[in-house]
Amino acid sequence: MVARQVHLVRHGEVFNPDRILYGRLRGFGLSKLGHRMAQAVAADLAANGRTVSALVASPLQRTRESAAPISAIFGLPIQIDDRVIEPTNHFEGTNMRRALQQPINWPYLVNPLRPSWGEPYADIAGRMRAAVDDAFDSVDDGDVVIVSHQLPIWTLHRALAGERLAHDPRKRRCTLSSITTLALREPLAPRDSREIVEVGYSEPAFPLQANATDVGAV
Repeated sequence: MVARQVHLVRHGEVFNPDRILYGRLRGFGLSKLGHRMAQAVAADLAANGRTVSALVASPLQRTRESAAPISAIFGLPIQIDDRVIEPTNHFEGTNMRRALQQPINWPYLVNPLRPSWGEPYADIAGRMRAAVDDAFDSVDDGDVVIVSHQLPIWTLHRALAGERLAHDPRKRRCTLSSITTLALREPLAPRDSREIVEVGYSEPAFPLQANATDVGAV
């Protein structure tokens, strides 16, 4: 048997007073509001009667902190998976508005379809798909929660939908502490031929979004 559903949870708001693109940098944990957002996700999963059998997170601080309330409610350890981490990015550690005004950075903008400034979209989709496939196979029943980042979740969403991976970052439907839910169209199909489909999207922290800052994602 396999997991019934896999829930891709984006982390909550990050404490980022300098409004930089934090990427994979150390020391960027959740803000106070971000911790409230993470609690909202855990409460939502519990309130909807989810039987969560496994919990996975990216190794970064903000995802581990976002997974902590889920771990506490469901009594599960947090399993770290490097495949669901934030992508690499040339502009990591900079203020994007200022960085884009500097000619030295312009060569990294020549190919937005790849993209030229960081990890290729195809590679992101591939590693996320592999992590989700393994998540489905990791338990005999119940659901698996994976706490990840906006771009990996959105890239996989577009890959599963058959859409072009290159996109406008301003139009991503993947807010802070959102839940994107996946299922297998035919759970008994062999792994190499099975189809993963998106079956739900929710924003448990929506009431908190109005006061949130979301400028550090890749």
